Amino acid sequence: MRYLVTGGAGFIGSHLVDALTARNDSVLIVDDLSTGRLENVEHLLDSELVEFVEGSVVDARLVDECMRSVDACMHLASAVGVQLVVSRPLDSLLKNIRGGDVVISAAARHDRKLLFTSTSEVYGKNSAGALSEDSDRILGSPFKSRWSYATAKAFGEALASSYARERGSSMVVVRLFNTVGPRQTGAYGMVLPRLVSQALANEDLTVYGNGTQSRCFCHVLDAVRALVLLADSDDANGRVFTVGSSTEVPIVELARRVIEHVRADSSIRFIPYEEAYDDGFEELGRRIPDTTALRNLTGWTPTRSVDEAIKDVIAYERSGLTSREVERIAG
Repeated sequence: MRYLVTGGAGFIGSHLVDALTARNDSVLIVDDLSTGRLENVEHLLDSELVEFVEGSVVDARLVDECMRSVDACMHLASAVGVQLVVSRPLDSLLKNIRGGDVVISAAARHDRKLLFTSTSEVYGKNSAGALSEDSDRILGSPFKSRWSYATAKAFGEALASSYARERGSSMVVVRLFNTVGPRQTGAYGMVLPRLVSQALANEDLTVYGNGTQSRCFCHVLDAVRALVLLADSDDANGRVFTVGSSTEVPIVELARRVIEHVRADSSIRFIPYEEAYDDGFEELGRRIPDTTALRNLTGWTPTRSVDEAIKDVIAYERSGLTSREVERIAG
């Protein structure tokens, strides 16, 4: 199989490319490197299985040309991260809506199977227990920039589902819940790499609000395994699936575990939301996935704990620090 992976130089996308090439699938990566990094796939660029194209998914001509040359597409290119979405909502809306439209339409036009990655953000303020594929969306005001990303991704979900229902296109929608692991950057508000970087520098770990807000963190390798299983399954076509861990961890507890694993001489500093974000931000108390549909179809369950994810991020960040120190001394 030959796959088009949009956003393939990003955090999740690069691990997906690793998984596909490990089973000898060939991959065409399209990434504009706005949030992705070439170093994430540098180890693959000499492989005959991998082709890299620097470009944007809003470029309809490029996407159409790429889609014609592959058997299936995994669409991960996106403007992501709460900080980025809140500070640049227009960019988030335009890239995610236009990019989603271009990729989904091209896949339908060329009769290519598409796996569209969405987000738990589409549920908005709904925090009523475990969220399934049919759970309600409860969004705040459209003037709150926090919801621009959720709105854009919901548009993509609706478009993909409509193509599947009305035209018989092979479309699968996947809602990812708080994926973490190596190669994730804290630059756009991702909590775990930010906390790890602070701990490694023996700085105070910053936790927003009172830290009781909780999330279910899923290791990227578990998430990627789910993506591959769904891409391989004909029975997944036309359906939506949630992917994530069911282990709920308060953010303050996550910070404590990071300090413990790093053995850092750090404290936890609580920062009010209004000091950390612009006016367009709203926080959610909790968000838990119900992955029953995914488990029933594929047998998938997460195999890696939050602590394993923390340790993997620490090891990755430490290796990066070592490399940067060597470069500094050499320079």
